[in-house]
Amino acid sequence: MHKKQNIYWTCQFIGWTFFAALNLFFFKLSYNTNVKDILNYLIWLPVGISITHFYRYLILKFNVLRLTIFSQIPIVLISGFVNAFLFFALTVGLAKLFGIITYKIDVIAALSNILSLTVIFVFWSLIYFAFHFFDNYKKTEIQNLKLEANSKEVELNKLKSQLNPHFMFNSMNSIRALVDEDPKKAKVAITQLSNILRNTLMMHKNKVITLEEELVLVKDYLELELIRFEERLNFSFDIDPNTLLLHIPPMMIQTLVENGIKHGISKYADGGHISIVTKKNSENFIIEIINTGQLKTNHESDSGFGIANTTNRLELLFGKKATFTIKNVGDKNVRSLITIKTN
Repeated sequence: MHKKQNIYWTCQFIGWTFFAALNLFFFKLSYNTNVKDILNYLIWLPVGISITHFYRYLILKFNVLRLTIFSQIPIVLISGFVNAFLFFALTVGLAKLFGIITYKIDVIAALSNILSLTVIFVFWSLIYFAFHFFDNYKKTEIQNLKLEANSKEVELNKLKSQLNPHFMFNSMNSIRALVDEDPKKAKVAITQLSNILRNTLMMHKNKVITLEEELVLVKDYLELELIRFEERLNFSFDIDPNTLLLHIPPMMIQTLVENGIKHGISKYADGGHISIVTKKNSENFIIEIINTGQLKTNHESDSGFGIANTTNRLELLFGKKATFTIKNVGDKNVRSLITIKTN
């Protein structure tokens, strides 16, 4: 606010000084000037500033800036004429009072001067209104961006909050299957689950984490599932070292791996394989997850929770810089491919 006040008063002083000096210059070209002529034009500076400042006070008091442009136009034109009349009357009156001018003012000349001054005051209004229009437009744009960011924040938190219960439910089902079959393995699984949940609670606080942090969770999860599936589950990692410190949404890969096991590998008597490959080129960070399984024609109804969650979070965090696709590869595998632009 203080900065705007400084800009306003600086513009007022420079503008009216320039206007008075310009008129004095042209007057000097046409006539011989003396000290009284200079004093006459010096009166213009305080009078012009006073009138426009009072005009500004009325604009703010009656919220003229909030009116539509069509409502503002007649106000600007009428106030321009009124301000011009006041300016002419005050400058001439003060000049006569101090004896600067002694000649009689011609009515036609006075009217001509007032009309010329009306243009000046209308121009002042245009500058003032335009400044506030663009300033308000900028504020509105910033406010809209903040609202959009807050909306995205709420949506991201909502999506992240869905992951832990979903993950817990699937993991507890895995452990429950082991309780009667192999109590020792069930105890080991519970310990692993505890470690995983500790990590997920820490990750849950962040919008993004490094790939390296995500892979720790994924490996723990696969080790937990390996207890249940035994030789029916195989997995491999091919990780480009240059990708380890790149950022992704928390639990994104883990959710897709979980999705692949639940909707793919678990449905095959012989189980299957899941591989995770990451690489980075000059433009993109690429994550590829291939698991045994097949998508149905309408794969959205069969692909589980992870697909929609991944798509939504990538869109919210990266917008058009990230893409996600999932499709069948041959007749035995499904490939999930995430591409994030890095420049």
